[in-house]
Amino acid sequence: MARNKEFDEKEALRKAMELFWQQGYEKTSMQDLVNYMGVHRRSIYDTFGDKHTLFIRALSHYVEVMDVRFKSNITPDLTVKQAIRKLFEMVIYPADKQPKGCLTVNTAVELSLLDQEVAEKITETFIKTETLLFDLLKHGQEQGEIPEHYDIKGLSKFIHNSLIGIRVLAKTTDDKKELETIIDMNLSALG
Repeated sequence: MARNKEFDEKEALRKAMELFWQQGYEKTSMQDLVNYMGVHRRSIYDTFGDKHTLFIRALSHYVEVMDVRFKSNITPDLTVKQAIRKLFEMVIYPADKQPKGCLTVNTAVELSLLDQEVAEKITETFIKTETLLFDLLKHGQEQGEIPEHYDIKGLSKFIHNSLIGIRVLAKTTDDKKELETIIDMNLSALG
């Protein structure tokens, strides 16, 4: 007869995500995961697989959590500039106690050149964010907020690049004024 799990799988995955976010993939050992998740090593392997498989699941969980946050912060009553400002502000003013920066960007820097599966996941996530920005800008053009002659495909790539950059800067500075200036400069590109 199979034993019932003695832990909450979703909570354990959240903890794994948090630890990978704090330390990165390479610096996180299986023992670190056992200690932080509060789950026996054998149970981690039985439930999540090896460290790499757990990391991919934690990264996927992070993307899902961020998608929900993005969608809950971008409401129909916002202008496109307000919506894009909200995306940037989520980075520099996190809603809860979370590690600095972004797990996706951290992972891109740490592992994309070394791990094809991770690189594909990062590319997929970046495309998703660019598409969100493109859709916002397209809506802004349709509403007359963004000038019709603007290349919104190029603009979505430009803003996404800045969003990635500010995620890195948010790890290295607590100067919110500096980060707000970067947001203002990006929004000024919208006309």
